[in-house]
Amino acid sequence: MVERLDAPQPTFFLPSLEQIPDNDDDKPKAGIQITTSIGELPAVIFGAAAFCNSYSTDDHIQSVVPLRVTRLALRYGINAFDTSPYYGPSEIILGNALEALKHEFPRSSYQLFTKCGRFGDTRADFDLTREGVNASVSRSLARLHTDYLDTVYVHDIEFIAEARTPRKRGNHLSALGGEQDAYGLGEDQAGHVLGNGDKEVLGAIAALRELQDRGVVRRVGISGYPLPTLLRISILVLHETGKPLDVVMSYSHLNLQNRMLEAFRPAFLERAKVKHVVAASPLSMGLLSPKPPAWHHASDEIKAAAANAIALHNKQIGGEQNEPTFSEVALRYAFERAFEAQIPTVSGLCHTREVHTCARVWHEFQSGEGREKWGTHVEPILSFFKDANVLDQSWTNPSFTREQI
Repeated sequence: MVERLDAPQPTFFLPSLEQIPDNDDDKPKAGIQITTSIGELPAVIFGAAAFCNSYSTDDHIQSVVPLRVTRLALRYGINAFDTSPYYGPSEIILGNALEALKHEFPRSSYQLFTKCGRFGDTRADFDLTREGVNASVSRSLARLHTDYLDTVYVHDIEFIAEARTPRKRGNHLSALGGEQDAYGLGEDQAGHVLGNGDKEVLGAIAALRELQDRGVVRRVGISGYPLPTLLRISILVLHETGKPLDVVMSYSHLNLQNRMLEAFRPAFLERAKVKHVVAASPLSMGLLSPKPPAWHHASDEIKAAAANAIALHNKQIGGEQNEPTFSEVALRYAFERAFEAQIPTVSGLCHTREVHTCARVWHEFQSGEGREKWGTHVEPILSFFKDANVLDQSWTNPSFTREQI
């Protein structure tokens, strides 16, 4: 459950570290570490949306498992965490775990990314005012037991920024070319404030930059789903303020089903002068896993294609234990494409087994282990998505459309 700024805060009990298991499953496998960086950011970032009810049960969230997962990730070298007030108790659960682990992993050993502005699924649940941003950041600091945040995004700006798009779903690559004007991305449109929604986003950026000047926030950015909107607002921020955003993050746009962030990255860097572009969710919020969540916002066509692609892969490997699962193929593919494009990846981790898998797949990719073998699994999946007309196709904005807010 998402807690509004004025709501009482839930509390979660953690036993002492001495009472929490710390066995072989809590230790990294020998010789495997994730230490690669892309600019100022780690190449792999822990997605702590996993610590909310969208992905986990109450029993899981309230157990010691999140601490064990956090500790194992840090031991593997995964030293950055992405969370948000919108992710229910995620900030609290993560903050409690990090506080308990502070002697093994002091604050200086990891980075914290969180968000502000969104606290629910209606228009009334967004607060991008200066007061709202300050209150949100202040609460995040307390929840995460820190006096500074490495990165704060204005969360899901597409629901507030003015909508400029010729279509709500499909392939948006034409936003970089023939349909630039229809997306508000024409060269002569740069820096145009299109309405009050744009002004709200700019106001939130200004509030975060005040906190940045005070050292409370180190990097300021925006996050969301639709790439053309993220690009338009990034360009607007540069032209309106004379200063580029530090970070832009989009989710579900660098994976086996949709790779469009690669195509948009040069525009973020060249037109908007954004310093870092980040890809979240290599498994596309569970779409590319055996049991995608019931709430997933992909179109029926994309959901069906993903399920059929998984079935096709499982048939091809025939139950061989030495063959990678579909999710492992998807994870390695996302890691490889993101690293080649110099884009850090935010990967959600719920269980220790997922941390071990993440670290192993990263290690195998970095060492080049099994490259040809993995390639033989990737190409049939991409071909299947292409034949199903869902490759590089985006869905309509999730949760609710702008007309409903």
